[in-house]
Amino acid sequence: MNLHRLPPKNFEGKEDVITFNGLSKRYTLQGRDEEIIALKNVSLNPTSEFYSVKKGEFVMIRGPSGGGKTTMLNLIGTIDSASSGELLIMGQKIDKQSSDDFLSQLRLKHIGFVFQTFNLLATMSALENVELPMILLGKYDDKERKRKAVALLKRVGLGDRLDHLPSELSGGEQQRVAIARALANEPNILLLDEPTGDLDSRSTVAIMDLILNINRVGPQGEGEQTATTCVMVTHNPDIECYADRILYVQDGQFVK
Repeated sequence: MNLHRLPPKNFEGKEDVITFNGLSKRYTLQGRDEEIIALKNVSLNPTSEFYSVKKGEFVMIRGPSGGGKTTMLNLIGTIDSASSGELLIMGQKIDKQSSDDFLSQLRLKHIGFVFQTFNLLATMSALENVELPMILLGKYDDKERKRKAVALLKRVGLGDRLDHLPSELSGGEQQRVAIARALANEPNILLLDEPTGDLDSRSTVAIMDLILNINRVGPQGEGEQTATTCVMVTHNPDIECYADRILYVQDGQFVK
């Protein structure tokens, strides 16, 4: 039986931005002999049951703890490397031969990260936190960098919190700063690991509405042509309604 499924009509013909073939991740813990298999030969490509992530798609990865969700997100984000298999991000092949410099530039230019714990720098203001990725990229002068950072903080509803330190912001506000920072270099892909895990229900809805809007019209709100591809790991079934597609991972494999 052919289990291959075509993407829905609104994504037919869109470019593949995340594809992987036979991706596996194995590791051993210090002091233990047995090998732990985090991912087992998973594929996300045009000829498998689970097609590639398309430009502008909002994909959620769900499943039990320890099933391989975060491992998969870390491999897609190139902050971890696969034991075997091939990964393609924006058509660029990533494998054991990929250099650290190549991967760091790929992350800086094309991938934004949002984590559950915000990971803001405590001694920097909201504005300075958002400017940091642009400083690392070295693409903008001081004036343009500040203009873009202010615009992003206004985009996430924090135009009146530019000079506040993280400790002076609520959890929901800190996550908004983290999202603005992740969008600083206008990434093609936004990866989110439990971004609402530490938030109350009201803040969760506000953050998810914001992420969906970014997914649909991009970091600057310019429209469909600047749509940001989103891949999110979550335990929360209540926010599944935001996704175009949900991939369930269990025991290191896609199950549905």
